[in-house]
Parts: sequence; structure tokens; C-alpha cells
Amino acid sequence: MDSKAPILLFDSGIGGLSVLGELRRLLPDAPVIYAADTAGLPYGEKTEAEIAARVSGLLGRLAERYRPRLITIACNTASTIALGMVREVLQVPIVGTVPAIKPAAAMTRSGAIGLLGTAATIRQAYVDNLQAEFAADKLLLRHAAPELVTAAEAALRGRAVDPAVFAAAAEGLRSQPGGDRIDTVVLACTHFPLVQPQLAAAFGDGVAFVHGAAGIARRIAHLTEGQAFLRTSPDVALVTGSLGEAETLLPVLQTYGLHSLARF
Repeated sequence: MDSKAPILLFDSGIGGLSVLGELRRLLPDAPVIYAADTAGLPYGEKTEAEIAARVSGLLGRLAERYRPRLITIACNTASTIALGMVREVLQVPIVGTVPAIKPAAAMTRSGAIGLLGTAATIRQAYVDNLQAEFAADKLLLRHAAPELVTAAEAALRGRAVDPAVFAAAAEGLRSQPGGDRIDTVVLACTHFPLVQPQLAAAFGDGVAFVHGAAGIARRIAHLTEGQAFLRTSPDVALVTGSLGEAETLLPVLQTYGLHSLARF
């Protein structure tokens, strides 16, 4: 394995930074390319066919150009829809992102779990299977909150976000039968941990939040165990959309160790 080969993190936007933050703690010397399909954002409102075609096409181009040692699809929506297809096509280890239903089931005291995700994620059979396997004896309530993706993108650009956005997400779960018993909420979109403090304020005391970022980072570390890392140039963030718009994120990207920005 070439010590300069990067780890590639892919997301529709800046949500994957929640995964990158955990990865930096475990593998601070690993060279990273962060790829954001900003031209395709948001994924959660697209059809499964659109997402599968877009993700597989972009990852194929990225893998050919940058020769990563490992790819992480740091996006719940893309993973639940396209992970299997991409693994069949690309000859590189691929780590996906799935809703953290298993740890939530172990954490809950009331037996009632809320799940916030995009519309595309919460309707997937993949989520049904996770529920059947790990939370069959729990009440799992789902709510699509695509507005939280927009809120996270805005917040990291330093823009004000109406607290009503977070209140609406909380009410979307609380208003369902049994929702008043929720004590654990799964953040099933990598954007959502970036606004967890605001969500915590909206839900109030007594609610724990769980997401998969730390587990994904541990999986990457396991798969690259024993490999040498050599960073010969600053880690880069790539975007498919407007470079000018993406430049508003540079101060935040730099706090995650991404010191240059380019379009692909």
C-alpha cells in the first residue's frame, strides 16, 4: 500500500465532517480527501435510482483519479441505497454509514426510540431490517427532517438558523403515538450531529442522541491497521458545485484539517 494513498470521505455536503472529526482523533496522520457532491445536494429528496447512479458514477471517477486506499460513504442516504452496488464495482475497501439503531436499542430506558433522517433514508428496507434485528422489542418512531440538512449547511457557514426548524423536528417525533416516551434519538444523517446542541435544546432534558461517526472511524482504523501514512501535501476538500459558494466553508474546513479546496 502506497503510504501517500488517501482515505476518501464522500458525502452530499458537509455532513461527513462529523465522521472526519472522529477519524482525525484515531488516525491524525492519515492523508484525507473529502469529497462533497454539493451540486447534488440534497440527496434525501431524490429517487433511489437517481442516488444510486449519481453516487456510483462520482465514486468511480474519484477512485480512478485519486487511487484511495479506502472509501467511506459518509452519508446514510447514499449508503442505504448505493453501498452494495458500489462495492460490486470498485476494487477498494468501502465503509458505509448506517443508522445507529443497535446502540440506541441498548441505550434506551423507556423502550421508545426516535429516528431522524432524510425521507430517502427512513423509508429504506435496510432500516426495517436493522429494526427487526436489533430493536424488535422497542418502539421505533421515524421522522423525515430534510430541513436539518439545510440548517447544518447554513450553521457551518455562520448563518442564523430559526430555532423553529429544530422544534419542528422534535415535534415530528413527539407527536406520534408513544412519542412522549422517547428518551433516545438516532441521528440517521451525518449532517445532524453538526446541529446536535440545537436539537438537544429542542427535545429538552432526558433525551440522549446517538449516531455512527465514532463507529465508522473505528472501522476505518481497523481496516487500515498496520498501514503506513505519509501526508506530502495539505488535505483537500473537493466539491461538485460552485467553488465560490464552497469557499464560505473554508474557515470550518480548516478546523477539520482541510486546507485547500477544489472542484471536481
